[in-house]
Amino acid sequence: MSENSTPPPRLLPVMGFTVLYMTAAIAGSWLQGNREFVFYIAVMIVLISVMMLVHRAARLTGGLLWALSMWGLLHMAGGLVPVPESWPYNGEHAVLYSLWLIPDLLKYDHIVHAYGFGVTTWLCWHALSRSVRRADGSAPRPTAGLLTLCAAGGMGFGALNEVVEFIAVLTIPNTNVGGYENTGWDLVSNLAGCAIAAVVIRLAHRAADQKSR
Repeated sequence: MSENSTPPPRLLPVMGFTVLYMTAAIAGSWLQGNREFVFYIAVMIVLISVMMLVHRAARLTGGLLWALSMWGLLHMAGGLVPVPESWPYNGEHAVLYSLWLIPDLLKYDHIVHAYGFGVTTWLCWHALSRSVRRADGSAPRPTAGLLTLCAAGGMGFGALNEVVEFIAVLTIPNTNVGGYENTGWDLVSNLAGCAIAAVVIRLAHRAADQKSR
């Protein structure tokens, strides 16, 4: 293996962790006969490959790599980990994704959507700040306009996720995706996560500026 093809050291622990839970997810899907999640596992493998290419180009931070990996874990657990049928859940399948954390108000699914596309907004900002330079050659500041653009990027990837779920509904019988109202709440959750991420990036940058003075 050439030096250029060797993963950077900080990527190795994340890769090991991700491979571990993906292996468990593949085994769990096979044992449960869960055809829907076999589809999602295939999508996850594609996404992991894409993220490795993005990391190679944009050198993602360790924190961002771990945040993305944790999102994958939450997604895999959401569709495969069962919950007791006595617990409040929505839909036909008693799994984490259907679990009401606050009955009729907040589901595990909503939290994962907000978290995941908040992380995606962070990823968009990281890629933008690595690719664009100001006139003096310095990295751009996270202005309201640039962060709005990154949040819109996060929302766009969230909409793409809904397209993938729609394909699952059309091709796989008896999915746990939900209907139109579920899609609406997914998009609202995505928006909340993207907005929170944009605010956190702005505040973190401001705090770092004040500390360096």
